Amino acid sequence: MDSQIEKAIEIAWNPKSGYELQQQAFTYLSQVRADPQAWQVCTTLFKRDPRPSEIVRHAALEIINNAVHSETLDGPSLAFLKQSLLDYIGRNYGSNNEAAVDPASLQNKLTQTLTYLFVSMYKEGWESFIDDFLALAQNNNTPGVIMYLRILGSIHDEIADLMLSRQEHEAKRNNDLKDLVRERDMAKIAASWRDILARYTNQNDAVVEMTLKVIGKWVSWTEISLVINQEMLSLLIPLVGRSQTATVEDGVRNTAVDTLTEIVSKKMKAGDKIQMISFLGLHEIVTQLLASQPLNEWKGTSYYDTDLAEAVAKLVNAVMADVVRVVEDNKVDNDTRATAEKLLQDFLPSLLRLFSDEYDEVCSTVIPSLTDLLTFLRKVGSLPTTYSNMLHPILNAIVSKMRYDETSNWGEEDEQTDEAEFIDLRKRLQILQKSVAAVDENLCVEYLSNLVANMFSTLEQQGSGMDWRDLDLALHEMYLFGELALPNMGLAAKSQPNPVAAERLAAMMSKMVESGIADYQHPAIQLQYMEICVRYPSFFEGQQHYIPRALENFVKLVHHQHVRVRTRSWYLFLRFVKTLRAQVGNIAKTIIDSISDLLPIKAEVPGSDADDDMSSDESDHSANAVFNHQLHLFEAIGYISSTSATPEADQALYARVVMDPLFRDMSVHLPRAESGDAQAVLQVHHNVMALGSLAKGFADSLPSQGKTRAQPSPGISAEFSRASEAILIALNRLNTSDEIRSACRSAFSLLLAVLGAAVLPQLPQWIEGLLSRSSSKDEMAMFLRVLEQIVYEFKGEIHSILDALLTPLLQRVFAGLSEPINGTDDEIQLQELRREYVSFVQVIFMNDLGGVLVTESNQGIFQSLVQSIFEVAKNLSHGNLQPSRIAFNVLTRMINLWGGPDIIKAGENPVVVASAPAPAIPGFDQFMIDQFHGVCWAVMQDANFKPNSDAQSRQILGEISQIEQVIYAKTGDVFVNHLQTVTFPQLGIDSTDFLNILTRTPLTERKPVVQYLLGLLKSRR
Repeated sequence: MDSQIEKAIEIAWNPKSGYELQQQAFTYLSQVRADPQAWQVCTTLFKRDPRPSEIVRHAALEIINNAVHSETLDGPSLAFLKQSLLDYIGRNYGSNNEAAVDPASLQNKLTQTLTYLFVSMYKEGWESFIDDFLALAQNNNTPGVIMYLRILGSIHDEIADLMLSRQEHEAKRNNDLKDLVRERDMAKIAASWRDILARYTNQNDAVVEMTLKVIGKWVSWTEISLVINQEMLSLLIPLVGRSQTATVEDGVRNTAVDTLTEIVSKKMKAGDKIQMISFLGLHEIVTQLLASQPLNEWKGTSYYDTDLAEAVAKLVNAVMADVVRVVEDNKVDNDTRATAEKLLQDFLPSLLRLFSDEYDEVCSTVIPSLTDLLTFLRKVGSLPTTYSNMLHPILNAIVSKMRYDETSNWGEEDEQTDEAEFIDLRKRLQILQKSVAAVDENLCVEYLSNLVANMFSTLEQQGSGMDWRDLDLALHEMYLFGELALPNMGLAAKSQPNPVAAERLAAMMSKMVESGIADYQHPAIQLQYMEICVRYPSFFEGQQHYIPRALENFVKLVHHQHVRVRTRSWYLFLRFVKTLRAQVGNIAKTIIDSISDLLPIKAEVPGSDADDDMSSDESDHSANAVFNHQLHLFEAIGYISSTSATPEADQALYARVVMDPLFRDMSVHLPRAESGDAQAVLQVHHNVMALGSLAKGFADSLPSQGKTRAQPSPGISAEFSRASEAILIALNRLNTSDEIRSACRSAFSLLLAVLGAAVLPQLPQWIEGLLSRSSSKDEMAMFLRVLEQIVYEFKGEIHSILDALLTPLLQRVFAGLSEPINGTDDEIQLQELRREYVSFVQVIFMNDLGGVLVTESNQGIFQSLVQSIFEVAKNLSHGNLQPSRIAFNVLTRMINLWGGPDIIKAGENPVVVASAPAPAIPGFDQFMIDQFHGVCWAVMQDANFKPNSDAQSRQILGEISQIEQVIYAKTGDVFVNHLQTVTFPQLGIDSTDFLNILTRTPLTERKPVVQYLLGLLKSRR
């Protein structure tokens, strides 16, 4: 059998084996893995001499591991396996013969097997486990020492690694094993560490490094006195401080520092932890490390030891986190607190040195403890001098770290990853700066004001010779300064601005606009300038004489040669004119003339090799991304062309000036697009989107009148009617294109506000174009949402239009509702269509247009309409509860509209108003009882309807209760008789209680009916 297993393994892992043969081999090995006796064969195969191939031995150990780990072996089997492997290890690892040992990958697998045996047998069956492997580590037997250390590391990972989540029984087993190790062998293990370090220091760095890593792992659950003693420290501390003349990194020293970090991180009482930090002399150790050649003399050179710096940073971070935890603990004694406060003062310079390190990885390592410190200082309240003196160096370090380093080259393609990481670091630093401001806001105001003032002073003296990095830092701080100057922008919520900070910010802004910094020839500075202008519109509102100068700079920068600056500036330009459109005045002609060269659209079809991964707006410079930014220019023109200072005739003129080139371009490309030219289709698409964006700018400038927007002037409406007609032509001729329909739908929704009532005659054409046979359910749903808006805004004028278009519109919708579902996406789109459909019908009723549903033009679809509402109401599948609730609300509105006047008023003593129902539609009274009432009880009997436990279902029950009450009000005793003779007999329920509640509950109340139905449903399930 061993030869069969060996052959199967060789085939399975041989890339040259045929697929079918490989599958047969894997199938056979799966059967072997499940065989309770296979581990014996695999043990023999692993130990065999001559040795099989490495992959065969590895796979054999994996099968053995599975048998041990799954706990399928009995006591004798475990004992046999133990002895077999112990004999093998003794022969190969006990004679200091490097040639006999296994490759590293096999040693790892063998270590895993022995660890599983430890877990199974250490308590009973292999009590001498530690002694057996410790014996291998004697007499300078390096292979035995390495195997011993591997096993210790693996044992920790298996039973003590806190990063792994474990089941409760495994956690208990592991805790029991740790207790046993502490009781039986921990002292011997700790002594072995000291012995190995003494023997191998300066002899074999690999062994020393392994030993230190094992100590770092085990110290978290070892009695601390076994590690922190004079003998161990005399071996460990020299390793931490050892120096090498070579410029190579010292792995032993770095690992020794990591070991100290693990020791410091051990959970201990506050007093003991502070005492240990002091005893270890960590302040002196850290000070010496930071002054060492790799971290001091080689700073700024390629020899700088970043790994050592990061290791020291981890140590300092651990120490500072513990010290802060102690000083904020009100329960510690005075001596401990005094010692902790001294340590805080001692370690702060080291923390700030590492925080200021040129390598961001080092800086990031100490951010957690610095955050803890600032959080503590915020809680203190009135700071004593010892604490307040910390803030200035901390703030200085934070601000300095926000500066681009000397090697940075902003905006270059090969620097994008580094720049993204630096921007992310800046965001983290910003949070720290906010924390400092929350402790001492005045300090931040003064510091940052001086920083910015010094920058402008230097700029005046040096001009273009000033380092862009210094300018960028000051401008970045100006951008953040608003969190101090403006209300509700910092960590501490405040309803009023800081008057001093607000005054300083105004001075900074004035200086910035006057300084000519926008002409500084570096893209980062010019981009920062625009970002700041957009961030503080209130400054320009109060200092309107600066607006022309800022606009002039924006117009220059929207033509910037750097694509990132240029495209971002288009968006910022839009933001600037949108916010300040009331103050910019009649400048549209000047602006349009200045940026007209940026308006021509040049669509580019993406190549097959185009980047399809997700890119940020700032880093994506593809043709499509650039066009999306270009749309901001059209929208911006819409804003500045429709200001209150611009005469209406001029507004229409500016709209025409921008749109006419788009119309001409569409007419040129339409014939090519009809013939299937992809570039022409995309060009038409872009033109349509541009028209929509221009309309958006004009629309947002229209004043609001309550919940509705004012109607546009006739001139504006006429110009955009031309745009609508041009888009309809494109839609009609390119209707099969998803892209074109999407663009037209988007443009249509944006055109509505600027078309006014002129849109109504065009509605049939829009419906014909946007609800074609090729339209998806998603497209129908979105168009229905737009129609709801139209019905709402033009309810007084739309009746005749709605009467004409309703039947073809609903026929398209019914077709979409009845389409078969293929997959989850289809199901989601169908849910969306159901919701928008019933919402559209609801809007018709809410705007007193329900009569249009029963006109002569639409009588043919009335039955289908009602039946479709029933179907949506009865559908309680996941995601359809909201449409169901709306559908029931629509049914209530139908009853109120066509059910006739109320003939009875429910109450303690019901009042009969009329003797018989008088529905607006003949026979509708009985139709309500048979159908509407029937749907209500059909839903209540659905097993998926759970109003007692689901909030949305309870809302549906509220609508059902309302329907029952309204039907009673419209039909009176006819409905009561139906309940007594049909509904409740079929359900096998006494109708007395329900009728008593129904007839006594006024229409204005719903709760008693709902409560009864809740109880009824609960009792029947």
